[in-house]
Amino acid sequence: MHINIHIAIGLISTSILNYFFNFTLLEYLLIFFLAFLCDLDILFYRFTKNNNHRLFITHSIIPSIILIIIGGIIGIYFNYYVLLLGGLSYLLHIIIDTFDWGTNVFYFPKKQVGFKLLISKEELENLPYYFSQYKHPQSFFDSKYYKNKVIIIIEIILFLCMVITVLLYAFEYFLLIILYFIGLWFHLSRHYHLKKIEKS
Repeated sequence: MHINIHIAIGLISTSILNYFFNFTLLEYLLIFFLAFLCDLDILFYRFTKNNNHRLFITHSIIPSIILIIIGGIIGIYFNYYVLLLGGLSYLLHIIIDTFDWGTNVFYFPKKQVGFKLLISKEELENLPYYFSQYKHPQSFFDSKYYKNKVIIIIEIILFLCMVITVLLYAFEYFLLIILYFIGLWFHLSRHYHLKKIEKS
């Protein structure tokens, strides 16, 4: 899923948790940022096979498991569960990413696994052929994503849920919704840039 989706889900889950734990600003930010932090690895996508940032260790369960273990130990001995909740927030991101294209869940096989609802097995096995149909390989993924009506409906529903949840359970952090629009701008500007390349 795109980073704005992870921001929305991060705000929803952290705001609901805030209702029960009444986080400080730093605690809220830590759990929230861990919901989409691993997507920042897209800045280094050129260093991976097929420019696929989901092959990095950051898109595996390894970082979240480490956070959960350390957070669990801290929770047991100090009755402080913020890092554990942050690890679960990170893990939720990885699980969600298995639904669209799949992700490198276990890292070492260097293979994307998951439901891969946006790409067929045939397409996955013949990516070079499908890439050749476009001037820019990323246009293949971009086109599949934005032509999928279910994805667009999910984006709209999650946006509405995000606004409502933050208003109800974490109104003091409402301005963080700005980050959703920054993420959305990033992907839409990339979408229109790729469309421009394909039309030229």
